[in-house]
Amino acid sequence: MLTTEQLVDLSENFNTVDENGSGYLPHSDLQAALKVLGIDVPGYKMRELSDRYGFSNSERIEIARFATLFQELERAKHEETNRWKERIGSLSGAYQVASDKQDNTVHTIRTEEEKAFSNWINSNLSMDPDLKRLLPVIPEGNDLYTKIQDGLIICKLVNLAVAGTIDERAINKKNLNTYTKLENLTLALMSAQAIGCNIINIDNIDLSKGTPHLVLGLLWQIIRIGLFNQIDLQHCPGLFRLLREGETLDDLRKLSPEEILMRWVNYHMEKLLISVFHAGVSRRLTNFTMDINDSEIYTHLLHQIAPAGSGVSLYPLSVKGNVNRASAMLDEAEKLDCREFVTPNDVASGNYKLNLAFVANLFNKHPNLPEPAADEIIEEVVEETREEKTYRNWMNSMGVDPFVNWLYSDLQNGLIIFQLYDIIRPGIVQWKRVVRVFHKLRGMMDQIQNCNYAVELGKQLRFSLVGIQGKDIYDGNQTLTLALVWQLMRAYTLTILAKCTQRGDALPGDKDIVAWVNEKLASCGKSSSIRSFQDPCISDALVVLDLVDAIKPNIIDHSLVKTDRSVTSNMENAKYAITCGRKIGAKIYALPEDIVEVKPKMVMTVFACLMARDYMPDMRESATAPVKPLIS
Repeated sequence: MLTTEQLVDLSENFNTVDENGSGYLPHSDLQAALKVLGIDVPGYKMRELSDRYGFSNSERIEIARFATLFQELERAKHEETNRWKERIGSLSGAYQVASDKQDNTVHTIRTEEEKAFSNWINSNLSMDPDLKRLLPVIPEGNDLYTKIQDGLIICKLVNLAVAGTIDERAINKKNLNTYTKLENLTLALMSAQAIGCNIINIDNIDLSKGTPHLVLGLLWQIIRIGLFNQIDLQHCPGLFRLLREGETLDDLRKLSPEEILMRWVNYHMEKLLISVFHAGVSRRLTNFTMDINDSEIYTHLLHQIAPAGSGVSLYPLSVKGNVNRASAMLDEAEKLDCREFVTPNDVASGNYKLNLAFVANLFNKHPNLPEPAADEIIEEVVEETREEKTYRNWMNSMGVDPFVNWLYSDLQNGLIIFQLYDIIRPGIVQWKRVVRVFHKLRGMMDQIQNCNYAVELGKQLRFSLVGIQGKDIYDGNQTLTLALVWQLMRAYTLTILAKCTQRGDALPGDKDIVAWVNEKLASCGKSSSIRSFQDPCISDALVVLDLVDAIKPNIIDHSLVKTDRSVTSNMENAKYAITCGRKIGAKIYALPEDIVEVKPKMVMTVFACLMARDYMPDMRESATAPVKPLIS
């Protein structure tokens, strides 16, 4: 029998079902009804179930018969989950470490992650001359935690993930001591944050101690961002081939990288149905755990994406046993230079994180998605702007859940915005007013209701939201969404600054920050100054470099600073200035282009973050208390 709550869920989503358990479901709604109750059945399995239960395409399925089907599937799901937990629990590739904090927390460390990340570092950074003394990292033991303690490897990984994030001229590379190693680690952390890593509860001391769970957590975030960075239409125009009937490129942008990778695998699986080499293959990928542990999908995928002449075969399908078959499959992957991240045991045990990385690496190296031909008309690809990327990285670095991939679709239900409000001013969100689970029939109205409340909260914080309604956020109106998001980021920046300066309830305004900049520069004997955040003199970044030098003397190598004011020199200065600002601990999200082009919004955040950094040594414990009203 179905529970009352399950019947209510069905009745809310299907008008042929009553809350009292009477009614029916059209066969066409069967798969959707199961999904409402938490059972996600792929299409090919749905066809098998219909055949087994004798459901015809035109049949009306009574609720009692549907309940029997649901109970069987739910029982099978629980049995598989229990078997899964037993297999995971029996793994010996893990150990536990106690937290060095005073909270008695014990963390489980998985050796397979240590090995995977060590091997990724070795394979991708082995040619870097700055790392000769550090590489290779020995995958077993504590070598990984020892080798990252001077910050060099993590800085290099950040640049591998998002090229050019760190100006390597600012990295301490020679004659390192404890102090210069900590500077590198600070630079690595601030730069990782700038590309979207959540570094809350991680500091340079944690990394210098090689705290395992924090090191692995940071490395995974950096590696993940690097792997997912190219899964978009700009880097792979052939992604349009993953669109389903009736979908547009906007629908593709709404998908997470994980969902795109799953579609990509299934795109190639679907092509197998018409291939003489893979006749009868109907497998589909619905997860990165149980669906891949027998290596069959992987084997077919590798054969499908392999370039001609690579020698990739279907031999693994003839091998008995999941571990042995996975080993044979990885031998085929090695022919494509794609063996990274997983061992045979990782595949057979269904390690989600490492299998996701394995598939992402396969996609990046061998997508096998032909670009649009001359006779194939697709929409114009809209590239993410710098401003959008900066906001997205900021949100992700705050630890919002889920991860923000495309600003407009991921904000349209309001949940990310509420999390940001709660970070800016803890307790402001009345969560009982927030709809968190959206049902089919009233989902749109619930999401608009959330967005209306998000706009209401913005007005409480004295945001300028004239003409902005919740429907605009739900619709993904770019101009109005960006207006709200900018004010969220500004409020966060100024709230942090107010805590550092201990101003109480009042947030500093633009004039306060400009005045501080000029006072700080003058007090340190600098001749530079600014009139506003639109001052053209900012474009060569010299004033930013002077300010960093004023906050922390001797951090700037003045021989690297260019004064000819050419566009190239200005850009080099801006890259160096931002990197040096992060090196001293400023949480700068802006890009060098923002300084060179004197974008006032982002320029303000640069100076505000430097001002906050200057006050940090004087912070008292009371300064961590939440700031109340956002009054400029």
